[in-house]
Order: sequence, then C-alpha cells, then structure tokens
Amino acid sequence: MKPAEIHDIAQALAEKAVTGADAAVILGSGLGDFADRLENRTDIPYAEINGMPEVTVTGHSGTLHYGTIGSKRIIAFGGRFHGYEGHGIDVSLCLVHIAHKLGIPRLIISNAAGGVSSRLHTGDLMLINDFMSPGYIYSKRGSTPSYTRFDNGNVRAKILQLAADENIPLQHGTYFYVKGPTYETKAEVRAYRTMGADVVGMSTAPEMLEATRLGIGCIGISLVTNMATGISHHKLDHSEVKETAESRKEDFARLVIRLIESDL
Repeated sequence: MKPAEIHDIAQALAEKAVTGADAAVILGSGLGDFADRLENRTDIPYAEINGMPEVTVTGHSGTLHYGTIGSKRIIAFGGRFHGYEGHGIDVSLCLVHIAHKLGIPRLIISNAAGGVSSRLHTGDLMLINDFMSPGYIYSKRGSTPSYTRFDNGNVRAKILQLAADENIPLQHGTYFYVKGPTYETKAEVRAYRTMGADVVGMSTAPEMLEATRLGIGCIGISLVTNMATGISHHKLDHSEVKETAESRKEDFARLVIRLIESDL
C-alpha cells in the first residue's frame, strides 16, 4: 500500500482513539483468542477502518483489538493479508507499516505452520531463528535491494529461558516461506528439510524482514498445527490448524504476555 494509504489508516485509527502502543501482535490462524487477555479492550472490525483490506481466511477475525497488559498498551491484529489471497506484497506488509506509522517499537508475529523437521511434533511452539524462501518476493518490485539481515541471536537465549521459567515448552528453528495456497508435495517437503527447514508456512517471513528493515524489534513464533505431507500420513485439512491452535492457545497467550512484560 502507498504511504498515503497507510497514513489514512493511521488517521482513521486516531479517530477511534488508537494512537500508538508499546507493542503489537499479529495473530496467526486460530490464535485470535489471545485478544481475550487484553484489559480495557476495544474491538474495531477492519471493515470499520477506512482503507483496511478485507480478511478472507478462516481463523482470522478481521478485527483490531486495542487494550492493555499491565501498564503496556497493546494492539493485536486479528488477521493478516496473504499473498495467496491475491494481495500484492505491499498489502501483505501493511500491518507492519501501520505499526511503524503508529511508532510501535516492538512486534510479535505469529503463524500456524506445518512441521518439516522430524524433531518437531503437532502442537509445538517454535521461536523463529531464521527463514528462507524458494525465490518468492519479500519486498516490493522495483525497490532498492535490501541488505537487511534478520538475527535474533542477541535475545534468543533469553526468550528460551523465559519460556522455560514459565514451564512453556518452546522449540526454535528455521521457517520456510512459500506463497501457497496449496500444501506442499512430498518431494518439496523432502527438499525443504534437506535445505534445513524446520517448519513451512505462507506468511510471517516478509513481515519479519520488513519490520527489521524499519527498525522495529521483532519476534516470530510458529505453532506447528500439522505435520507436512510425507511426514504426516493423513490428508491435510485447515480444520486441523484450528483444532491444534485451540489446544495450545493458553501457552501461546502466556508466552506472548511474558514477552511483552519482559520488553524482549
């Protein structure tokens, strides 16, 4: 989206008393219940925000939630805009640009992902250490090549320790970004695993890279909602994503709250 369009969205939010926050969270498929943890909450459907695109994916509410966790002001985006829905990369990145326009310094990005590594299991939460893609677009065409390097090595150990202190099992690994919307073939999954991928998904990586480029502190968390084709021996279905998210929503919410409270 053009800067003027992001400006208009920020203006529309200001008219609804949303002028900034200490942190923002982008909620992946099935993880929208995190918003229930916000105090003093205001819910604003995207459809009521002038200029916001439409959410079409099951498991995304299409609602902006504004509230507090302790003394921290939080914006939780209940839905994102995927390339496989037909959106261009500029629309897919608009939530990051909105956060930047509002001066939000920290962003937690979550997603539902398919497990590729044999060390992971359905229901695992995984901190994203790095990501890769088989040539898909991360940024706008025609823009200057970006040399931004995502690296959370300076806080990785602290995040893992924080999770351990809360008795929240947390894995860490590499996220493989594909545009979708189809699940991967057995051959593709074998190739991704050989390349070093731990999970595969259809969002998040472009958002994390853009947030890093803009100077926003960024943490990515994947919920392994299914094992990828060839690792799982049954037919994959989006309903499995929602069921698994339901089973881990409490741990996910506790982890995000502690990350926000700890200023990581």
